[in-house]
Amino acid sequence: MRGQPVRAVVASGAHGSVEPAEQPVHPVGPAGLAVDLDVTDPTQAQAAVQAAVDRFGRLDVLVNNAGNFNAGFCEEIAPEDFRAQIETTLFGPINVARAALPVMRAQRSGLLVTISSTAGLMGQESCTAYAASKFGVEGWMESLTPEIAPFGIRTMLVEPGFFRTELLSRESTQYAPASIEDYADRTEQTVAGWKSMNGQQGGDPAKLAEALVQLAAIEEPPLRFAAGADAVGAFEAKANTLLAQADAHRELSSNLAHDDA
Repeated sequence: MRGQPVRAVVASGAHGSVEPAEQPVHPVGPAGLAVDLDVTDPTQAQAAVQAAVDRFGRLDVLVNNAGNFNAGFCEEIAPEDFRAQIETTLFGPINVARAALPVMRAQRSGLLVTISSTAGLMGQESCTAYAASKFGVEGWMESLTPEIAPFGIRTMLVEPGFFRTELLSRESTQYAPASIEDYADRTEQTVAGWKSMNGQQGGDPAKLAEALVQLAAIEEPPLRFAAGADAVGAFEAKANTLLAQADAHRELSSNLAHDDA
């Protein structure tokens, strides 16, 4: 990719917003293509990939960046909203990757970039659905990496901290209605906290995009990239927590085998 002209396909759309037969494709200058896409629909994912191949002849880099946020305590999130979160931010990237991988396998090359989150490393209250999907993304990508490496396809997980995107906006975030008295005070505080952060996040999305372009151009992109100083801190905190947990009951943990093993 280094030294080659940059061509881009931008796929955008909300869950359920586009009918497959009406999936618009919009050329954007000589080196761009915009495609409306509901990532929860595998048929639309396949059509978007085909549109890219038809326009540019190949597919070198796929960036999975679909996102929304169903916030709330586990007991208060409606089951359909919990499932919708998993459909968008776990099955969505899976659908798009499954559409792209046959092309990359045929090429014997490609880079699959998936935007995860520090919520895929460390859970917190009011993030049960979102973190469940992002922990799923982490396990999926870790397992997918050795499956596709023999075909020259590389992967990169990106774990951003807080960036000034639209994720916390009214359009992208849905708060579960407060329905259980035991959670009422914390729900009020948490919702107020999330809303106050909208538009105030420290991370610059443009700088992250530049960093990803830089990383995509190197021969061996990192398997994981901590995006932001807060993400670096989350990586370190998680690593230290796991080490402490491994050591806390080391003797008991290490003596669970059969006597004849």
